[in-house]
Amino acid sequence: MNMTKKYVLYIAFAFVSMLLWQAWVKDSQVKVVRQQANIAASAQGAATAPDSEGHQAISSAAGSTVTPLVNSDNKSSIKLSPDNKWISVKTDTLAVQIDPKEGKIVRAQLLDYFKTMKKQDPVELLNPNNDAFYVADGGVFSKSLNKATPVTYLSSQKNYVLADGEDQLTVKLTGKTAQGLTVNKIFTFNRGKYDIGINQQLINTTGSNWQGHLFHQIQKLKTKSKSGYLSMRTFTGAAYSTPEVPYNKLSYETIATDGLSETVQGGWTAFQIPYFLTAWVPSQDQRHHYFAFKGQDNIYTIGFTSPEFKLKPNQSVDQNSKFYVGPEIVKNLKPLAKGLSLTVDYGWLWFISTPIFWVMDHIHSLVGNWGLSIILVTLFIKLLFYKLSETSYRSMARMRQLQPKLESLKSRYGDDRQKLGQATMELYKKEKVNPLGGCLPMLVQIPVFIGLYYVLIESVQLRHAPFVFWIHNLSAKDPYYVLPVLMGISMFMQQRLSPKPADPAQAKMMMALPIVFTIFFASFPAGLVLYWLVNNCLSILQQWYIMRRMSKKSAGKKRRK
Repeated sequence: MNMTKKYVLYIAFAFVSMLLWQAWVKDSQVKVVRQQANIAASAQGAATAPDSEGHQAISSAAGSTVTPLVNSDNKSSIKLSPDNKWISVKTDTLAVQIDPKEGKIVRAQLLDYFKTMKKQDPVELLNPNNDAFYVADGGVFSKSLNKATPVTYLSSQKNYVLADGEDQLTVKLTGKTAQGLTVNKIFTFNRGKYDIGINQQLINTTGSNWQGHLFHQIQKLKTKSKSGYLSMRTFTGAAYSTPEVPYNKLSYETIATDGLSETVQGGWTAFQIPYFLTAWVPSQDQRHHYFAFKGQDNIYTIGFTSPEFKLKPNQSVDQNSKFYVGPEIVKNLKPLAKGLSLTVDYGWLWFISTPIFWVMDHIHSLVGNWGLSIILVTLFIKLLFYKLSETSYRSMARMRQLQPKLESLKSRYGDDRQKLGQATMELYKKEKVNPLGGCLPMLVQIPVFIGLYYVLIESVQLRHAPFVFWIHNLSAKDPYYVLPVLMGISMFMQQRLSPKPADPAQAKMMMALPIVFTIFFASFPAGLVLYWLVNNCLSILQQWYIMRRMSKKSAGKKRRK
């Protein structure tokens, strides 16, 4: 059996198996979160002792060992004001609605991103509806009452719009708790930004000493994700950061079973969905208590509490934080907090995906078309590995020249496979040919292929990115399957240039591979198929050129002899 073809088959099989395996266990790499025993569970929602820094925690009515900062029924977060009382804020990037009841951000639309290619309905990340519940919350936890204290806020107007020529918009809410604590919440929106600055100010107007915390949390209903043969997203769920591990993943399953309870310096908490992110980023010079739990009605919560504040009458304290609600774009996330940009998750081949996207992004800034960027990146990769490919194609050309001698050996030894194998290896040694040399292009392509795959499914810049003619979305499959068919044809042409296997059964298997890969690639993103097609075409040209040159050299040697 021709060893080169045999190993190519093994590699192709391993490659396909790996993709299927990843699709089957796509969330299995989620890190199990470390648990700390700094709170004692109580089925009644009773208070626990504070930790060494005064962080307070209560356990949920459902028996969770983590800290919900809502009332003990775990449903207070769903009790919203009528929507005609909500405060509307609109900038050039965001359309936000704030519920004056506790100052929740209950709705957030991204005005530059749309649900479909028709560009009619903006992407809506935060949503108060029961079937897609997803809100950002923040409030006050009173130590004396041992629970979150409701605050209903007032604002000077109901509608705020970032005016032309202005770079910043401020929305101030003022309110009081039933005990008389004054709470001011100031939202700051900036032009071109998706992060919202939030300043909370507490003024002790109760007439007595007050102790408690501020808290911020994101609450999300777990909805059914689209699953399929190749639904291979790297991660969907919650995440948080610590100085030791800048990016910790929390799957819904981990939150439901183990929760989260950890005191952290700085950091952030977040929920991730495909292409988009919501995240709370607290003050980085303080230690905060991070928590996550599953509540009733399949609602998951992740958030943090501030250090404990102790206020004498008329004393005040304020705390700054940021809330990000927008696309997963590294340049937006990196300035906000360490590790937040890692939520642009390229998976285990990030060290390949990251430079691929960096090059593509710079090319796109010049050519303005992501499809053309993919073509030029493919050309760049081929040039980068030109010498490696040249060595491989020389080996394949030498194997092709040995075909008559291999056929002669087969005729001589017939069905005696042991002697045929020994004679074949002696021939390879004599002619100084490496039968595995032709595998190198395949070995180089596979990690680049997977790296580009994750770039296409994780980079929001390529979401709904058009190419030409019928390709309107490079991150989705070709609707007419033109690219997969062309890819299959190019693969067939490559085989015609390669040495034929001596074994007829193997030859038939090799002839079937273009058909198998065409079907396999039909469901892949069009941008990925475009890469493979262009790579095949460039490989055909390079292989044809090298083999033609070697044939001329061989003919010249024969004439001289």
